[in-house]
This record gives sequence, structure tokens and C-alpha cells, in this order.
Amino acid sequence: MCGICGIIRFDGSGIRETEIRGMMAAIRHRGPDDHGIYVNDKLGFGFNRLSILDLSPKGHQPFWSDDQRYVMVFNGEIYNYLELKEELTSLGYNFHSTTDTEVLLKAYIAWGEAAFHKFNGMWAVGIFDTQENSVFFSRDRFGIKPFYYTIEGGSFYFASEIPALLAVRQTKTEIEPKVMFDYLVFNRTEQSELTFFKGIYKLQHGHCLKIDLSKLEILPRRWYDLEAEVSKKAGFQNAAEYKQLLYDAVAVHLRSDVKTGVSLSGGLDSSAITAIILEKAGREQLESFSAVFQEDFKEDEKKFIDLFEDSELHKNFVYPDGESLLRELNSFIACHAEPMPSTSPYAQYKVMQRASEKVTVMLNGQGADEQLGGYHYFYGFYFKELFKKFRWGKLAREMFLYLKIQRSLFAVKTFVFFLLPSKWRTSYKTAQFGHYTADFLSSAQSEGLIADNLYGSKNLKAAFLNHFEYKLEHLLKWEDRNSMRFSVEAREPFLDYRLVEQTLASDPKWIIRNGETKFILRESLKGVIPERIRKRQDKIGYVTPEDEWFRTDKWQRLICEILESPSFAARGIFDVKKTEELYMQHLDKRINISREIWKWVNLELWFRKYID
Repeated sequence: MCGICGIIRFDGSGIRETEIRGMMAAIRHRGPDDHGIYVNDKLGFGFNRLSILDLSPKGHQPFWSDDQRYVMVFNGEIYNYLELKEELTSLGYNFHSTTDTEVLLKAYIAWGEAAFHKFNGMWAVGIFDTQENSVFFSRDRFGIKPFYYTIEGGSFYFASEIPALLAVRQTKTEIEPKVMFDYLVFNRTEQSELTFFKGIYKLQHGHCLKIDLSKLEILPRRWYDLEAEVSKKAGFQNAAEYKQLLYDAVAVHLRSDVKTGVSLSGGLDSSAITAIILEKAGREQLESFSAVFQEDFKEDEKKFIDLFEDSELHKNFVYPDGESLLRELNSFIACHAEPMPSTSPYAQYKVMQRASEKVTVMLNGQGADEQLGGYHYFYGFYFKELFKKFRWGKLAREMFLYLKIQRSLFAVKTFVFFLLPSKWRTSYKTAQFGHYTADFLSSAQSEGLIADNLYGSKNLKAAFLNHFEYKLEHLLKWEDRNSMRFSVEAREPFLDYRLVEQTLASDPKWIIRNGETKFILRESLKGVIPERIRKRQDKIGYVTPEDEWFRTDKWQRLICEILESPSFAARGIFDVKKTEELYMQHLDKRINISREIWKWVNLELWFRKYID
């Protein structure tokens, strides 16, 4: 929806409006429709608006309470704002706009911090209480909307994106080695409060932070505990219950005063969202946006997208390729400001760029995999659970059905991997390609959030909970940067907290059964989506043919320049000779290490832009 930023100064030096404007300029793309500033001697708020609900000036921020006690900056959407507005009206509150912004602030005034448990939506918000002389910050349950902060001297800085902090930060920029380790070895980011930039942190999802302006004390705390909430819920008893709540989630996510489209990959999740909108929204025409590739790319999903033949669906296609990525490489890296472990986000980047020409809001299927076992390694967790519970007969049956349906040993291999001790998992990952230096491995190794907590999940439900805690957020971050780079708001109906909590409270039989995942979703979609999509078992998403891209002449020149550069060797991360050998094997098609190659390129170019 927007971009927010601000400064709290504790050393008495005051705040210059130019500082706030510099931060706002760095995230102007997040909100081109309006902007606003509030500054006093200790605090400054900046805001860039992307107008979604109530396009009038009544939605201008920073937003003041009627009595001028509170001033707020807010990025996100509260989808159940109409229901909350009705409840607040019954309590005597009057409203002067049709924005969810006004509802959020008055809900906070009415219920305090408890208000956030009532919100169904996504947000990063800061509320200054002029009477109490404090600022309260909150971030949504699952980390859909971003919030970064840093402390420098006697000042606290916050923003929706890291470049806004870099615009005012005076500290020398250094890399956080633990984050780099997890990125390179495990292909994971966002699993803790750390970022690639040492000293820049993110407020964790489901956390809040209250700052007394009289003292520099930063103590984030959790306001939302997914595991605790799930333990209170009764799971779904049948597919009809699931379908009803899914349809309601899509309905509230469609609330908007601007044109809405859908990201359609051809997979089960995005197809479900698309079909439900076509069935229930009653719109004249729905714009869908998809990334497709050359016909001989086996992961191309156009054949599934083409199964949608509804006359009210207008399909838009983008065709990302290696040359376009090479042309846009610097702007793409700058868009994200932190390295990514593959080029898959680039396909989404191009989808959002195309979508911005026609719509302002985009719905998608993000979040379904983490609660419904969409990644095939979830079979490994399920097999581990059955094995540990001595349910070996069912284990044998589920393994047999998996092998019969998938014709792959992948789940069996992950089952064995998940049984390994944590240190062995890490050792296996670091030794897989043998291209890291000993100095890097000894100095940068992280504390095991991934090897212990994510890969060490004791059962299927724990795996889902740990994915929401340690894995989902990096996908949400990439989606936020890709969409907001082009002033498009991305929405995720599958992350409606009601749907998440009740799904995770359900018996595992509704998730994995007879060698299939997402069982309850598939059952609920009978007659809703094309049957060939409903029954498909492969998991693709925005996969790019990056292995072939990196074999082209133009990419070879860039990759060789990087591998042979003095800076790449001087970083002490990779054994340069080994990386060159691996790349030659990739060029000869003896191996496919495209993900490793991309990390070499992305990390080195990131170093050159932000560190060197």
C-alpha cells in the first residue's frame, strides 16, 4: 500500500525535515500518489501513499486522531475494516472517511494493543502518542509488510525498505556473516531479525515495539504466537468447511477502490484464487498475469494456464529471458537490496512490471504451500513422523504411493536427511559442492536456526509452524519488493489468519493422504478449477530456465569476469579454482549448479554496490 519511514532522536540534536525527505525519496516507488511529513524536536514521520481505499485526501498520512493526541503512519491493509468500523460506531466513534487507516487508529484508541488481534490484514504501523510521549510499532502476524530499523548514536531510524536507512546512516556498511552463511549454504534468508547489513534489523513478524521518547531502549516483543493460537482451534472436519472459509478469505481480500488483478502461475494455489474470483466476484473482466518461457522448457506452465477458458478472464503474459535479466540486473539487485538464492523472483518482478500497466492490486496464492504441504520435502517430515511413532505399515504405504505417483526418490532422500543430527545436516550442505573456503566456514557459521529448527521439525505440524516462523517470510519479502517496485499491492488470501490457524489445527490426514499433498484444498476445489490442474502433483512456481541462461555467451562473459576478478577472490568466501571447475562442468552440461552460479553473481554484485 505505502512506504513509511521515520527518526526518533534521543540526543537532543533535533530532526531536519531534509533527513526525512531523503528517506522518503529512497522509497518513493512504494507510494507515488501522495506524501506527507510530521516533524517535532524528537520525532519525524515520513509517508508515501499508494491509494487503495478512499482515494480522496481524507486518507492522507501522517494520520491524526480527532483530538490530535495520536499521529500515525501505516503501510498495509485491514481487510475487515468494515466490520470493525461497525463495531466501533456502536461504541460511539464517528468516522470522517471510508479508509481502513481511520479504522485502525480508532481501534487502537478503543482497545489498545489488543486491537491488533482483531485485525485481519497486513501492516507495519507506527503510532505516536503525544500525551504519553511514546511510539508504538507493530508488524502483522506473518511478516507480509516490511519494517526495518537501525540504531546509530542517539537515534532510532525505521523504514519500509533498507535503502531508506542507508540514505541517512553514517556507520560504515558491513555484511552480517551469519546471514551470508545461511544464504549460501541453506538458500535461506529472513529466518531471524538479522539482515545482510550488520546493525540493520527487521522487526520480526508478529512482534511489536514500544519506545519511550525519554530513553533509548529498544525491546521488541512478540504479540502474536501462531503455535499458541493454533492450539486453541478445532481443525477442519470436512472440505466444505475449508471451502467456505477460503471463499470468504478471497472475498475480503478483494475489497478495494482500484482495479484488481490476479497472478496466475498455472499451479493449484493461484488457479484456486483465480477461479474463485471469476465465480464469486461478478466482475466484467478479470486481468491475470503470468510468466512463461520457451516451449522446450519442461517447467513452463502455459499449458495449465491455457486450461482457463473463461471469457471474463483476460490473460496477460510476460516472457522473462536471460538477456532481459542481464539488461536489468543492476536495477533488479537494487530493487531487493539484499541477495536472493535464485532467479525465480525475477519472473515475478516481470509479472508485477506488466501488471502495473493495468491494475493496482494483485491477488496470488502465496502461503498455501507452507500450510498445506506444497513443497515435496514435506513428505520427508511426514515420513519422519510416521517412523518416530512406529507407524511403519502406514509409512510403507505412503512411501509406495508417493513413489508410484511422483516417480521420484526426492521425499525418501529428504526423510533420511531430516533424520540426521543437526551438525551432520550442516556438514552435508557445506560439503555438497566443496567450493567454500575453510576460513569462511569457521568464521561465518550461524547458530542453527535452519538446521535445528526448520530441518529438525519433529513432525508435520511442527514443520508447518516452523515454516511460518523461519521460512515463509523470505518469499513475502521478495514479493513485496517486486510488487512495490512498480507501485502494485500484492495480497495473499491464503494468509488470512483464520484460514492459517484452522488449517494448521487440522488432522494431518487432511494435508497428506494417499501420496498426495493439499488434500483438503483439492477436495474443496472439485468442479471449481480445471480437473487437470486440481489433480496435478508437481510443484513448480516461478521457476526460470536459469541453467540455460548461464550457458549463453553473454552470461559466460559476466560470470567469468566475476570469478576471475580480484574482489571475488579477496572476499575469502569461495575457493576460486573450485568455482571455475564447477562452472566448466555446468557449461558442459555434466551438472546443473545454476543456483550456486547465481549466488556467486548476485553476492559479488551486491558487495560491489553496497559494501565496497
